[in-house]
Amino acid sequence: MPGETVAARDADANGGPVRVRVDIAYDGTAFSGWAAQPRLRTVQGVLEEALRILYRDLPAGPLLTVAGRTDAGVHALGQVAHLDLPAEAWERTARRGGREDAANALVRRLGGVLGADSDVVVTDVALAPPGFDARFSALWRRYEYRLADLDAPTNPLERHRTAQVRQRLDLDAMNEAAALLVGLHDFAGFCKPRAHATTIRTLQEFAWTRDERGVFTARVRADAFCHSMVRSLVGMCAAAGAGRLELGRVAELLHASERSNAFPVLAARGLTLLEIGYPEAERFAVRAEQTRARRHLTLVEAEPGEG
Repeated sequence: MPGETVAARDADANGGPVRVRVDIAYDGTAFSGWAAQPRLRTVQGVLEEALRILYRDLPAGPLLTVAGRTDAGVHALGQVAHLDLPAEAWERTARRGGREDAANALVRRLGGVLGADSDVVVTDVALAPPGFDARFSALWRRYEYRLADLDAPTNPLERHRTAQVRQRLDLDAMNEAAALLVGLHDFAGFCKPRAHATTIRTLQEFAWTRDERGVFTARVRADAFCHSMVRSLVGMCAAAGAGRLELGRVAELLHASERSNAFPVLAARGLTLLEIGYPEAERFAVRAEQTRARRHLTLVEAEPGEG
């Protein structure tokens, strides 16, 4: 695209890199989470290895900044990261793509390196607008959690993306419990603690449905999630749906100073990152600055994703 060539040329003239938005999907079953770790297979590690095969002169250190660092076993359909490439490398991608623009050429070439049966896929690439930061520009993250109870027929084809419990669950009780937590709260009772990290979050959406096969699905959206928060939230609802946690106790959990043992943290395999929400392009830089400022004021090093 002409706009991409001009942007890359301008970045090169100014001595700066080209920022690229990368949209990603993955089956988290065989990954030890997103973040690169020595001797472990991770999503970031696999993608950055592929990028270094395509661009052999990239600097040492992490290449991708991600919107939400998912934990081991968590899946994603709408993960977003950004990548800063030297302008010349971006231009070279377009040239090697022949008639393709650089974005489409990079999607195709990464797919070739990762392989047709890869459990991680780059679904889209685009030159990022000015001020875009995959992590700090985000307004919200949306997850889905799939859960089968005793009344749902066992489906081996869904075993890697649906958790199971050995009770019968009540949908109305689960939705009542979920509704009590929507809003701005301190979710310390639902999070694995991390040093210097806030547990204050705005839970924007939390509701359950049940499909024709009897599988429960939770849709959960928040400005950000602290470590293990979603799996704790759905575990609490499962306990309420099974009659093991009274609804009157749910509000009390918002006053807990540490993660409660009144409910289980459910399995990672039921959790999928569906979507990252961003403002209009002209607000990317403002949003990123606001997010960084809040984290600086509270000495936050928490993850804006779900572990």
